[in-house]
Amino acid sequence: MLIRPALAGDTPAVHRLLEDASLPLDGLPDDFGNQRDFLVADSGDAVRGAIGLERYGDSALLRSAVVAPALRGTGLGAQLVHALLEHARATGIRDLVLLTTTAEHWFPRFGFTRITRAEVPEAMHASAELQGACPATAVVMRLSFG
Repeated sequence: MLIRPALAGDTPAVHRLLEDASLPLDGLPDDFGNQRDFLVADSGDAVRGAIGLERYGDSALLRSAVVAPALRGTGLGAQLVHALLEHARATGIRDLVLLTTTAEHWFPRFGFTRITRAEVPEAMHASAELQGACPATAVVMRLSFG
């Protein structure tokens, strides 16, 4: 499985994966062609997973972490997270925040800890996810690189 930056042609496949997983599309770019902050897992014949960053200065929102149902539990999700963390560090991100309704117990293995919404960087409150795409009951987590 090749983990690579998302391309314009990957947009429909990523959107399908997210819709199938009941994850929000609000706030995603309409076209991944000019995005350097979204990665996909490519099996050679299809996109099987995706993950991305939504930047707010030197902070970012981790979003759209998804793996095709048939590949869940295979380690592909962890590979995507590791690749994104490496990309975030290399491109100057100091704090990475995520919201989750299903993976609160999965993300700590990567160093994420639970925080309150009040601890989220102010600029990030403008994101679609914090504006309502994710429910108010979603758990907020942060990983600091600094």
